[in-house]
Amino acid sequence: MKPTREAGGVLRFVLGDQLNRRVSSLLDLDPERDVVLLVEVRDEATYVRHHKQKIAFLFAAMRHFGAELEAEGVAVDYVRLTDLGNTGSFTGELERAVARHAPTSVVVTEPGEWRVWEMMQDWREALPVPVEIRSDNRFLCPRMDFARWAEGRHHLRMETFYRGMRRRTGLLMDGGEPVGGRWNFDPDNRKRLPKGHRLPDRIGFQPDAITREAIALVEREFASHFGDLATFSWPVTRADALAALKHFIEQCLSTFGDYQDAMKAGAPYLYHALLSPPLNAGLLTAEEVCWAAERAYRDGTAPLNCVEGFIRQILGWREYVRGVYWARMPEYRETNALDAGRDLPWFYWSGETKLNCIANVVADTRRHAYAHHIQRLMVTGNFALIAGLDPAQVEEWYLIVFADAYEWVELPNVHGMVLWADGGVMGSKPYAASGAYIDRMSDYCARCAYDVKVKAGPDACPFNYLYWNFLIENADTLSGNPRMAMPYRTLRGMSDQRRAEIREDASRFLGALESERVHQGDHTANAT
Repeated sequence: MKPTREAGGVLRFVLGDQLNRRVSSLLDLDPERDVVLLVEVRDEATYVRHHKQKIAFLFAAMRHFGAELEAEGVAVDYVRLTDLGNTGSFTGELERAVARHAPTSVVVTEPGEWRVWEMMQDWREALPVPVEIRSDNRFLCPRMDFARWAEGRHHLRMETFYRGMRRRTGLLMDGGEPVGGRWNFDPDNRKRLPKGHRLPDRIGFQPDAITREAIALVEREFASHFGDLATFSWPVTRADALAALKHFIEQCLSTFGDYQDAMKAGAPYLYHALLSPPLNAGLLTAEEVCWAAERAYRDGTAPLNCVEGFIRQILGWREYVRGVYWARMPEYRETNALDAGRDLPWFYWSGETKLNCIANVVADTRRHAYAHHIQRLMVTGNFALIAGLDPAQVEEWYLIVFADAYEWVELPNVHGMVLWADGGVMGSKPYAASGAYIDRMSDYCARCAYDVKVKAGPDACPFNYLYWNFLIENADTLSGNPRMAMPYRTLRGMSDQRRAEIREDASRFLGALESERVHQGDHTANAT
């Protein structure tokens, strides 16, 4: 039976990635009159076929959040995926809830994704009561503030934005100057993991009865989706998320910066925080995460390069990509500056490739719904860039496979940072690299069927010749970029024979990928 309140209260619709008691839609909640609506809808699980762990994580977190509100005495109208009459959509369930409760108004917090924002505009016309859409107070930079900063700028550089956010918040500031006299300690944070280095044990959370029920539901209802559920151990409550934050601060932050760009086979986490799923779902806020990291520096338990590197990812990069998304949508996703159009290889789903780095990252992603930012940028992303893969297909893959992926954060990261499809709005140059980078920052190459030291022929690492082929294919667009001057100078110094060799190797490799795709069938991102 659905909860009832006296007519005249407010219906407060909380989306599945807004699970925070102080989210703007709940700030003035009146437990005596108002009803909170939470809904599990099939449309949101299938508009792309999300990783099983992402769906299970959100459903479990929503169910726990609803139970916590009820424990406060709040009336919660919780619609489960399999409830009789579930319409499968946000709009349908909101219309049904308005009919049930006859509220004076509906209050929501602005969504993270453009498509849901468009839905909300329709609600204002379709519903018989007023709909109030409030700013998302879980972020430190409101959308309109970023839009004002971005107005009139073609290039939106994160470093400039980040320094402004440091001044705005006071994080890692001594008066008007940055702590340590530097804004950015990134050059200190590029160390390869030493051989024999012992990594910390990572905290995991054993699924309770509510979470096990959500996992079983996903296994039953979304069996064909990508990913495994056996390793599920995400924090699905506020208390667990705070415990995960505490664990990172105490056990990992002091070495995070040094090895944040490192990669190691069989070690998908290293010192990374693993906080992005609870953070993006609302179980944590950016503000509390950043201040917890700063306290560790002020207390002397974590060095400045590690703390600054971590805070830059949250206060700088995370806030920045959200701002870019809302300032440039919906046209942003349609750009394709490098005219890339090759189909996504099947091995992005299967992991069946002789490229050991990609095989490792895809296998870990299938098991954990997670890969850290260098794996995403410089392995699967770098390959997609230098192979000229179609941005829309690559972006859909990233949106599907990670538990922390929402379009507001995924699209700018992939479209702008990974693929340079925005033509330099976010990045001054493409993040293209040969196999030497992966060899320097990981142990993947030591166990690869290809030889990273070989530059040409069937035994050569494909990253090597694909990198130079990428420069050749995109010379008209990129050769005039000042930050690409050195590689293009090297390319111009190559003999015609060497350039022809690069083109031949790349053509052979990319042609084999196309043949494999046709052999596998016309697989799309809907495949497992």
